[in-house]
Amino acid sequence: MTDALVRSPGITRVVPAAGAAASEPRSSGVARDPSVDAIRVALLVVVFALHAMMVGVSVGADGPVLQNAIEHQAWFAPVSWVVQIMPLFFIAGGFSSFHHWRSMRSRGASGAEYVRARLERLVRPAIAVVAVVAVSLVWLALAGLAPELVATAGFRIGQPLWFLGVYLATSALVPLMVRAHERARMLTPIVLLAAVVAVDALRFSTGIEAIGFLNLLLVWLLVQQLGFHLAGGDLDRLSPSALWGVAAASLTLLAVLTVAGPYSGDMYVNLNPPTLCLVVLGVAQLALFQLARPRIRAWVERADASRLVSAVGERAMTIYLWHMPVLVALAGGLLVANAGAGLALPEPLSADWWATRPVWLSVAAAAVVPVTLLFARFERGRAHRPVPHAAPAASESRPAARSAAVDAVCGVAGIAVVLVTGFGPVQAVIALALLAVALRGSTTVRAAARSAVPARPTGLRRARSRAGT
Repeated sequence: MTDALVRSPGITRVVPAAGAAASEPRSSGVARDPSVDAIRVALLVVVFALHAMMVGVSVGADGPVLQNAIEHQAWFAPVSWVVQIMPLFFIAGGFSSFHHWRSMRSRGASGAEYVRARLERLVRPAIAVVAVVAVSLVWLALAGLAPELVATAGFRIGQPLWFLGVYLATSALVPLMVRAHERARMLTPIVLLAAVVAVDALRFSTGIEAIGFLNLLLVWLLVQQLGFHLAGGDLDRLSPSALWGVAAASLTLLAVLTVAGPYSGDMYVNLNPPTLCLVVLGVAQLALFQLARPRIRAWVERADASRLVSAVGERAMTIYLWHMPVLVALAGGLLVANAGAGLALPEPLSADWWATRPVWLSVAAAAVVPVTLLFARFERGRAHRPVPHAAPAASESRPAARSAAVDAVCGVAGIAVVLVTGFGPVQAVIALALLAVALRGSTTVRAAARSAVPARPTGLRRARSRAGT
């Protein structure tokens, strides 16, 4: 049997046909919007292209140099208003998470089951990349590569992992945040906005930068709420003129915050740590995306791009996690070619450097493809039995909820270890252990640990009991 397609305005909902419940369906019944799927692919392309352009490889007086070519460039600040697309990434993620959780909930799944499903999808590719990168860097160090180059490579590879850590955390909180959204659609984002502003104010007034990292969760939970409003159809009720007004007002406010306020005009500076500017930019991106949605849907259907969008979307996290190791490996290859064959390495941002960027981007994109095909199996993982159709549970067991919370914390902590301390052997082992707990489940790990401990003989326990020991 095949699935039936049920179309609502702009959204395709895949409903299993009669009798399909007995086998694993191709879709879980989650509403899909071709414009959201397409924009996520487009955003992934932007991230890849931007990171590829950041790779600066040259040879200085003291030897090879691997640097961020566009970091601290004054001209990049206005460009960052266009290429800083992380807010829209989290909006699209919020849209998908909203429909995914409500679909599972309608079929009787608990919040803990949703969290487990998300962890298994996100943690598998993380384990693969941490293991392979850590082993590779250790091998390079043993082969005699300069320690500073090994450290730089590990730092550059680890930089994009912040997204996975935060996305794990926000995904684990989806059941709670959707409940808050359903009970207080306007109050929830207002409270989060107040918290974001308070963190920024405290950070700027005290000069303690570490305070700002509280917004790693608050900012993206707030932007996720924008995705919930998109998924709920709230923006469908706004006219095009109103949406243009929202976009213009948001960009005006962003200009005021960066010109007259304490914020940097570079939206990538505002990413680390996240600030109110990313929320304001997210509102503008949301309004502009809503205006573009009809045309994006029409393009997907007209160009018959749904298969391509689906193919990339199913491997999105693999592409995200592996594109930076590929770029760093290619940069290393350039250094080897320079040392062995005299390949010229133009100074970053020079005219010759810009002239070689099209070739560089093409080679980098071609190199990412086979790596993605090789490691995508970890993202897809094994098939899971569908949740049986049943009345939604009134509550879920506290042990299950606590276990899911522990698993999520372990997943985030595993990413944080390599993000903060690097891919050293000890750090990698700790990170992999935490990620393994997140993947297998803390309850399963505890049960396995208990079964591995040999039980005392029954006779010995009785003898000790009679002896009063």
